[in-house]
Amino acid sequence: MTASNAVLAILFSLLLGAMIPGPSFVIVARNAIGISRADGLATALGMGVGGIVFGGVALAGLYTLLVAVEWLYIGLKVAGGLYLIYIASKIWRGAAQPMSMPASDDAPMPARSARKSFWLGLSTQLSNPKTAIWYGSIFAALLPHHPPLWCYVVLPPMVFAIETGWYTIVALGFSSERPREMYLRAKKWIDRIAASVIAALGLRLVLTAGKTGL
Repeated sequence: MTASNAVLAILFSLLLGAMIPGPSFVIVARNAIGISRADGLATALGMGVGGIVFGGVALAGLYTLLVAVEWLYIGLKVAGGLYLIYIASKIWRGAAQPMSMPASDDAPMPARSARKSFWLGLSTQLSNPKTAIWYGSIFAALLPHHPPLWCYVVLPPMVFAIETGWYTIVALGFSSERPREMYLRAKKWIDRIAASVIAALGLRLVLTAGKTGL
């Protein structure tokens, strides 16, 4: 496989991985529906920056390190799982609280809210060691053993485009008026379902920490 074909295969595999519903999808969709389109897009941007981080460490050989140092992989799984459970608990506690919504999609939101959404997206992305392993295994399997220098320059921004692009689609799709009105009517139960899904994913990471592989 040529380096160009390898890069295309890596990007396609990462797109498929991003499209699999998980905590990142839930967080982006919830922020887009429950807060604003701007917050959904800021969360998507955080996911993209997280993708750059994972792509960079994958290029640096993180997968090989995690396979060689089992306790590091276990520690990452436990820490990531606990963080997801923490995020789920915050969503659950706030489920019954009323939420004021902007009058239209063009209504401005406080800059602080977008910043918080960005950091939530970034921290959620980075807290999932499964994503780190997915990136590492894809890079290890498809990237040539001695890739040309241009791969190191091209892959990080392309990974950012894949992650941000997909979650931007999610944010735009879930931030229109009708989904938002549906969310407001059923906010309590939607938030609790979202919290349960995220908590289940986090608990699964903790309970399977001693197991190897994807």
